[in-house]
Amino acid sequence: MTAREAFEKGTNSFNAHDIQGFRAVLADDVVFEAPGVRGLGKAACAEFFGSWFTAFPDAQAEVNNVQIFDNTAVEEGTFTGTHKGVLPAPTGNIPATGRSVRVDYIQVIRFRDGKHSSFHLVFDRLQMLEQLGLMPAPAHGEEPTLNRAVV
Repeated sequence: MTAREAFEKGTNSFNAHDIQGFRAVLADDVVFEAPGVRGLGKAACAEFFGSWFTAFPDAQAEVNNVQIFDNTAVEEGTFTGTHKGVLPAPTGNIPATGRSVRVDYIQVIRFRDGKHSSFHLVFDRLQMLEQLGLMPAPAHGEEPTLNRAVV
C-alpha cells in the first residue's frame, strides 16, 4: 500500500468511525503526539483517536489540503463534531457540553511499509475550549486583527 493509499484509508476509517479499519493501517510500534498527550503502540493510538468518537459521536475530519512527500504526509484539515460524550483531556475528563466545535488542525503523518508509523497532530486547544464554553471567547466572537506588519 502506498503512503497516499494508507493516508486515504486512515482518513476514511476515521470518518466512518471504523476503529478496526483504522487499526489495520497502524504499525505495531506507531507513535503519536497531540496537544498534551503522547503515546506508543497500536492499542494506545487507536484508543486516543477512538476517544474522539465517544466525545463527538458525529466527529468528522475534513482534509482541506494534503501534500505527500515520499513517506510523509502533511495534512491541513478541519475537525467538526458535537460534544455529547466525555472528552479525555490532560487535566481530566471533560463532561459533555452539547456544543459543536469546528477546529482547524495540522497533522504530519509518517508511513513505513504501507502503515502509519507516526502522527504529530497540532490544533488550538484554547479555541476548542472556547467553543465548548469552557473558556471565555474573544470579544465579539472575532479573532483580533493587526493593523500593521509584524516583522
